[in-house]
Amino acid sequence: MSLYDRVADLPLSIEANERTSRRRQLAGGRTRVTSTFALLATDTFGAGEDVTHDPVDHDVLPDPPAFDFTGDYTLEAFSRSLDEMDLFPEKPPVREESRSRRRWALESAALDLALKQNDVTLASLLDRERSPVRFVASTPLPNGDVTRVRDVLAVSPGCEFKLELTDAWTEETVAALADTDAVRIVDLNGRPGNPAVESASTSVDYRRVFEAFPDAIVEDPSPSEDVRASLAANADRVSWGAPVRDVDDLRELPFAPRWCVVTPSRLGTVESLLEVVEYCEAEGIDMYGGGESELCVGRGHVQLLASLFYPDGPNDVAPRSYNEPEVRAALPTSPLEPPAAPTGMEWTQLD
Repeated sequence: MSLYDRVADLPLSIEANERTSRRRQLAGGRTRVTSTFALLATDTFGAGEDVTHDPVDHDVLPDPPAFDFTGDYTLEAFSRSLDEMDLFPEKPPVREESRSRRRWALESAALDLALKQNDVTLASLLDRERSPVRFVASTPLPNGDVTRVRDVLAVSPGCEFKLELTDAWTEETVAALADTDAVRIVDLNGRPGNPAVESASTSVDYRRVFEAFPDAIVEDPSPSEDVRASLAANADRVSWGAPVRDVDDLRELPFAPRWCVVTPSRLGTVESLLEVVEYCEAEGIDMYGGGESELCVGRGHVQLLASLFYPDGPNDVAPRSYNEPEVRAALPTSPLEPPAAPTGMEWTQLD
């Protein structure tokens, strides 16, 4: 029986739904907007977070909610019902990939509700243990300035980092970061066709990253001809996340992956998430969890999934306090202990 088969037939009943949006300032001056969808029953609810990146896609949703999910389902039947529903009814999303993010919000809310209504845990259904979760912190480096990394390390000396390479990184930036011995993932953000790419995809830059951070995973390189030699020489350290939305994407990568970033909001459905996890386990592909600067329940969801499937990976699921504009005087440390008595998809949040 597949992992998905273990949850597909869970019954759930929905009587109403609500949506709440949140807006917060994050480190680096960015404003983050997300929406939380709640599927309501008489005595409980299930919640999931839409981490669509463009604020306008949240702002145009009408209030009261635009969707009617009332009815009795299995988890699979609820998922199939979403196949026929336009989740952006007012206007198409700014980015087509946002459809998967909203889909995941509703699918995770349904899974949360189904687990609660059937008084079962995801761990018990999937025959998994809840383990402490190792996490890394993502933080911006404006103009290549490493001050924030140093400030976090002053509060939490054992913190590990995932950092995005940009054109602002100088030789001094690279040297200062290498001296910390705390960089575990360097995100090259270099896949073809991505309009947001800021990193330079030259063989010189890639070699510099591999050499400066010998213990780091290098995420989402460009597979262009000028960097293939660098990638081939370091294939055991290359990870893929942004291009992966289902198992077929893993099969079609330029070379067999050694690492996979499992980001549920990119995968879109519970079925796709569990299929990717099973495929990676069968093929010996190491995994770690990806986050999307969640502001609400979504952060707990990715922490729970990391706890069940890849607790020892460099999971990009740090508590939300790591994303605040100012570094706190005290920060939670890795690993995060799992909840003793979890309910649904919830995780006791450590801010």
